[in-house]
Amino acid sequence: MIPDSPTLKVPLRTDEHGAIRIGNTRVLLELVIHAYYMGETPESIVDSYPTLATADVYAVIGYYLTHRAEIDAYVRQRDAQVEQILSDMEANLTPEDRAFRTRLRAYKEQQGGK
Repeated sequence: MIPDSPTLKVPLRTDEHGAIRIGNTRVLLELVIHAYYMGETPESIVDSYPTLATADVYAVIGYYLTHRAEIDAYVRQRDAQVEQILSDMEANLTPEDRAFRTRLRAYKEQQGGK
């Protein structure tokens, strides 16, 4: 028998840095949302992040679908933070680091982009 008013606990928590994580894992909410948008199923997301429980991924996606505007705003904010960090790191590369990076990219292209 199903209770009159079933409730589902959404396994989201905010860590000490303000990042939202899934359950007791270190998997970030934005990683699950990006995977969902790439067409991955909850099962394939769990394959990519085996510390996740399938039921937790379904619950998070369900929560996302009912709170899309708030979650999308959070994901955009996190993506902007990542872009800023990458930009800062790029700006702080030494000439030697830049040369190494160029050689590494050339090697990867030569190997077929693997």
